[in-house]
Amino acid sequence: MHMHRLLIVLGILASLNVYVAFRIISRTDWLIRHRFCAWLMATGFFALQLTAPLGDSALFPALKKQIAMEAPFTVINWLSYSALGIFSCLSVYMIAADCMGAVWKRIPRAQSLPFNFERRALLTLGAAALGTGVTGIGQAVSGPRVRAVNIPLSGLPAGFDGFRIAQISDLHVGPTIGRDYTENVVRMVNALKPDLIVLTGDFVDGSVRELKDDVAPLRELEAPHGTFFVTGNHEYYSGAAEWIDEFTTLGARVLSNEHVLIRRNNEEIVLAGVTDYSTLHMQTPDASNPKKALEGAPHSRVKVLLAHQPVSYRMAQAAGFDLQLSGHTHAGQYFPFSLFIRLFQRYYKGLNRYENMWVYVNSGTGYWGPPLRAGVPSEITLIQLKQEA
Repeated sequence: MHMHRLLIVLGILASLNVYVAFRIISRTDWLIRHRFCAWLMATGFFALQLTAPLGDSALFPALKKQIAMEAPFTVINWLSYSALGIFSCLSVYMIAADCMGAVWKRIPRAQSLPFNFERRALLTLGAAALGTGVTGIGQAVSGPRVRAVNIPLSGLPAGFDGFRIAQISDLHVGPTIGRDYTENVVRMVNALKPDLIVLTGDFVDGSVRELKDDVAPLRELEAPHGTFFVTGNHEYYSGAAEWIDEFTTLGARVLSNEHVLIRRNNEEIVLAGVTDYSTLHMQTPDASNPKKALEGAPHSRVKVLLAHQPVSYRMAQAAGFDLQLSGHTHAGQYFPFSLFIRLFQRYYKGLNRYENMWVYVNSGTGYWGPPLRAGVPSEITLIQLKQEA
């Protein structure tokens, strides 16, 4: 099944590359005159897009052992994933330009205007793709911003009014995010002096053996009420059992369909966590289960759920939670996909209300795949619980 999906993705990507290359070459006189070289360059650009995604899973691990150097592979990863990101923008812009061109041709007066619409569209297209790439890489490299959010909760004990939770989500340590990025996130979180820290999944893209040193700074996270972790879908791609053990070693309490009581000033709230929503499609006794996570919890307490994917909201509300903290969506990660994400996720960023429950979706502290965050900055969320007026 995995290979079948991979072939489908490769087929779609190859088709888009052919489409974009053909449209650009056919609109440019000097590329038409040097058609062979143009198609050779297009093929090379396609190969560059595949180098890191395929190399990381197949070729690079063995080569790293032989040459014992990380720097060349880091450069290759940055070039490859950047190319993939820029191409993803280029393909969307090209489709949009062709749709506009089709409409333009149906406007009688447009044909008499003294300029070539297709040539201008191509120049605009190239500038837009380049601008998105440069802006996106700049925002990705600059790291996360702190986003402060107040969330009013009915029945919140007076002792928890102003309780501060720092949320890190979707760090995606891996091909282009390493130890330096993690250290910066840890410094920023500790500077906030939160009462509690939550890690809501998708922290790694690789094995414990490959990334142990890069996630090690998470050990330095400090909060008087502790650090808590729940799995995301990417932990399951990377060996969830080993990563659960590793995060425990790093000092985080892993919540797998279970809860703890957080006590402050002789009062308490319930903090629960579930395994990733994708486990519902796996044959596992640990499938995501908000109801199970509350077994034995006091019914009258305010209940907060850590669930990587926001789509857990229906089960969470039915189980009786007051607040769900999630990530997963990256809020689309970069333009123009930040416009499309709302077609696939009901709650894809920020604070949302579902019946009597709040759902907060972190936009991602890192990024996945292309190192782009154009128009969608990465974030560390500082949540302050407030008594409902």
